[in-house]
Amino acid sequence: MERALEMALNLTGFERLALWAILGAAVLGLLYALFLIRYILREPGGDEKMKKIAHAIQTGASAYLNRQFRTIAGMIVVLTVLLYFTAMSSGWKIALGRSAAFLLGAVFSGLTGFVGMSMAVRGNVRTAEATKTSLAKALTIAFRTGSITGMFCVGLGLLGATTIFMVFGGSATQVLIGFGFGGSLLALFMRVGGGIFTKAADVGADLVGKIEKNIPEDDPRNPATIADNVGDNVGDCAGMAADIFESYEVTLVAAMILGYTAFEHYSPGMGKIGVIFPLLVRGVGVLTSIVGTWFVKARSENEFPMAPINRGFWISTVLSAIGFFGFAKWYVHDLRVFWTTAAGLALGVVISSLTEYYTSLHHKPVKEIAHATQTGPATTILAGIAVGLESSVWAVLTICLAIFASIMISGGDPNFIMYGIALCGMGMLTCTGVIVSEDSFGPVSDNANGICEMAGMGPEARKRIAVLDAVGNTTKAVTKGFAIGSAVIAALALFASYFETVQASARASGVGTILDSINVASPSVFIGLLIGGAIPFLFSSLTIRAVGRAAFLMVQEVRRQFREIKGIMEGTAEPEYGKCIDIATKAALKELVGPGLLAILAPVIIGFLLQEEALGGFLAGIIVTAQLMAVFLANAGGAWDNAKKSIEDGLYGGKGSDAHKAAVVGDTVGDPFKDTAGPSLNPLIKVMNLVSLLIVPLIFSLKHNWAVKGPIAGAAVLVVVLALWYSRREGEKGVM
Repeated sequence: MERALEMALNLTGFERLALWAILGAAVLGLLYALFLIRYILREPGGDEKMKKIAHAIQTGASAYLNRQFRTIAGMIVVLTVLLYFTAMSSGWKIALGRSAAFLLGAVFSGLTGFVGMSMAVRGNVRTAEATKTSLAKALTIAFRTGSITGMFCVGLGLLGATTIFMVFGGSATQVLIGFGFGGSLLALFMRVGGGIFTKAADVGADLVGKIEKNIPEDDPRNPATIADNVGDNVGDCAGMAADIFESYEVTLVAAMILGYTAFEHYSPGMGKIGVIFPLLVRGVGVLTSIVGTWFVKARSENEFPMAPINRGFWISTVLSAIGFFGFAKWYVHDLRVFWTTAAGLALGVVISSLTEYYTSLHHKPVKEIAHATQTGPATTILAGIAVGLESSVWAVLTICLAIFASIMISGGDPNFIMYGIALCGMGMLTCTGVIVSEDSFGPVSDNANGICEMAGMGPEARKRIAVLDAVGNTTKAVTKGFAIGSAVIAALALFASYFETVQASARASGVGTILDSINVASPSVFIGLLIGGAIPFLFSSLTIRAVGRAAFLMVQEVRRQFREIKGIMEGTAEPEYGKCIDIATKAALKELVGPGLLAILAPVIIGFLLQEEALGGFLAGIIVTAQLMAVFLANAGGAWDNAKKSIEDGLYGGKGSDAHKAAVVGDTVGDPFKDTAGPSLNPLIKVMNLVSLLIVPLIFSLKHNWAVKGPIAGAAVLVVVLALWYSRREGEKGVM
């Protein structure tokens, strides 16, 4: 393998050693995750009542994820075969490699989510048990449980990309597209399915439990409470892990593609530098994430848990910047690559701070929403929408500033600009191990809070876990903002890669123009731009409608149980938790197909009917509106959630007051916003960009062959129309 690589790229001794060191860093990250698994499983798991509750959550989460994987397995197999034909012009080895890489990316993405979820449902009860004696100990267990997910994310992502590069050498960029597509597609399915599951359960638990029966969310008398806790894991843990995993690998793929072109332009044979530097950045990130997560420990029982979490993030960030500088100066001999990655680190910090400002209990936006609850649900919803809309503008301006910084750092060099933007995304995702740890910490602490309440633990334990749960809400909101920002940078890097692929395909086929820009005055391009801009709205409609239908059935089932099972409210009879889990599972799996088909087939329709330039306009439209929509939905939902929590802490009459009921309504509106539709837009834009990259050679090879491409586009249109019709039909029936 090493000899084939050396022949292809003429690697120096240092470069060969660096690649093996990068591979070693990936393996070290996975070994660290295995060490953390052993550490967590050795902690005590509570009394029998706690274990029974935790086992119910474990069973429900595992059953859902297993059924989800079986549901999408057929589509993965079909796409694995089809991907072979997208690279046939490059030879059978590359075509086979792309198909294998797609399968590897899908497996790694799914494995990251599965391992993260499996450990979250075991770390939750151990966190709950630790709160009996120590807040600091509970924080350590909860965060290290999340760190398992984080290290699997960075370890598998770097392992896959490095191995592909070492096997395929100079042709690796063609194969890596398949790897990125596999990870993105699995992330889309896990995000959509997990989001529908968790929010159907959450809405049902809130509307009936809190408003109609005036009992807490995690009260064991609430039939939807176990389904709600299961949803936290399959949505916030497995879904987010797969989401950030695919951003992590997609930015790497884009940077390697653009880096090869940028450096090869300066001097033939030097493209390897532009490819290896992103791998070095990722290797540094794995090592610094290990250090950062290990230092997340409270220095005393009185230290607020957010302080050590932030400390771990900053340690990782500073160490990463030092590593970037070293490789930029002594390997690349061009400090521009350091400054662009440093700009990405800064972007991550700013995006996280913006998200915290708009969603935290301690800042003005959430306080304004909480104040609006005093006049009812309508003003509560209006205030939340206003907050979400405003936040999306500042998020876009921040990303624009980072892009502008990359342009300025490049010195106007057109061959470096897009590579610099890709490196900005690389820098932003450097601390992925810590970021994913923070996100998974959220559902672990949330579940631990639920277990404490259902198990009837003492007031001291409840007080400690309430602190962790509140911090977990903040980390979940911050990481959602981080995921959205990284998705846009990744999509922009892929957008630039699209032009590189179009140019290469045009030269290879000898037909069409060498496209390096988009003429929006062209009618076909403008049509593509408009349709691309509309897709995120349609996609969000599909996912929110799916949550509404599932929540409708969940509310009916919870009401039925309260009505027909005598003794639930008195605590003498146990609710039928399994039926609520089954409703959420069936709803989530049934709704996967429509959004998935839309994501895969929409670029095919535009590309084959309107050609490559219009497809570029289509991608531009998606990136712009998906960014705005995703931030709006995520921040509005997060702000409503924390406004509700501030009232539950005693503001404006506390629990049971009219303000609380209005806040619960706002939160239930925001649930599918922040945990289903908003986060699902992240993988959507990357899936569509990657599909476009994959089909460009076919667009050129069939440019004038309407006898073939006409039926392909027609079949794609028919499938999408049928999927949309099915979704509308189910909504009109009001049944699953």
